[in-house]
Amino acid sequence: MVRINDNYLKLRGSYLFSTIAKKVNTFVKENPDKEIIRLGIGDVTRPLTPSITDALHKTVDEMGKAETFRGYAPDLGYEFLRNAVSENDYKARGCDIAPDEIFISDGAKCDSGNIQEIFSVDNSIAVCDPVYPVYVDSNVMAGRGGEYNEITEGYSDIIYMPCVIENNFAPQLPAKVPDIIYLCFPNNPTGAVISKDELQKWVDYANENGSVIIFDAAYEAYIRTEGVPHSIYECKGARTCAIELHSFSKNAGFTGVRLGYTVIPKDLERGGVSLHRLWARRHSTKYNGAPYIVQRAGEAVYSKKGKKEIKGLVDYYMNNASYILDGLRGAGYTVSGGVDAPYIWLKTPEGMSSWEFFDHLLINANVVGTPGSGFGAHGEGYFRLTAFGSHENTKRAVDRIKAL
Repeated sequence: MVRINDNYLKLRGSYLFSTIAKKVNTFVKENPDKEIIRLGIGDVTRPLTPSITDALHKTVDEMGKAETFRGYAPDLGYEFLRNAVSENDYKARGCDIAPDEIFISDGAKCDSGNIQEIFSVDNSIAVCDPVYPVYVDSNVMAGRGGEYNEITEGYSDIIYMPCVIENNFAPQLPAKVPDIIYLCFPNNPTGAVISKDELQKWVDYANENGSVIIFDAAYEAYIRTEGVPHSIYECKGARTCAIELHSFSKNAGFTGVRLGYTVIPKDLERGGVSLHRLWARRHSTKYNGAPYIVQRAGEAVYSKKGKKEIKGLVDYYMNNASYILDGLRGAGYTVSGGVDAPYIWLKTPEGMSSWEFFDHLLINANVVGTPGSGFGAHGEGYFRLTAFGSHENTKRAVDRIKAL
């Protein structure tokens, strides 16, 4: 008789954003006259820039001609894109990352969920709390979570690193040494960042203890503060302890196009085994590569014109972030983030849980955000808003919240 993977039964309800979508859809059906402004899910709203659409049109035409048609992509991704990533995202910042250490994929979410496959199921993991749910859920699915505790609101075998206002929403080095450490900076959901010196402490800690850091840099394009690292490979020794995940979704608007990449240096080994080799084997076995058309669009991001356009996109969203941050702060809310990240993390009004505040905003302001408790126990009492709406909707949403 077929047996299921019992670990899936340990997951807590549906995926956070699926739950939000159901609640919003129910409200809309019951209130068809209400106009909803969505500042919850981190989906972009601005169209693709001309450099990117030009590249897409050009390569669609190429695919329609026998002499320029392309089939399966190379396992690691096309060399033209890996070269562009290596030169612009790494060598330009003084990071020694070669093109053949870059694996092109269809997005950071998939990679962040799949990367755990190359590690033994008995490895312990540490995550920030609050945290992007995929890090936790994918490890629970694999069998690393243990049992869920209703009191602590966490899994017994996962090491949670509290990110609270007292430590500027940045984790502290855990006393119990984990095998795998998930870090995301600029952070989702809190919008927090850490300095290069602070990140260096994590690199040193990982190398001293034989841990591996999985560093999610999906929001590095939003960094504005001097001294905040864009890559973990800016830190000395990171090549022997860190894997880095990147996305084109939030900087270039590829949420509906799908493109990302993972970096695993060849220096990174555990137990005498190359993690680069393991991921290459997994990649070639389970993945057929991002489409040629999309990879050419990714290459256009790094052109001179493309860089200027992407900066304009990021500036657009960060103007929204500033408006939300200033508006809510002026209205008396305790808020953070929104300076080096497109997320604003606000404390809910006294006596109101994060889901109660979600309902309060939905019903009375017709604004959708994300309850902090959906990101972990230490997210309770907080709420996340995103800066990915239009200027007009962002302004209207903030005005509605201020009027409550």
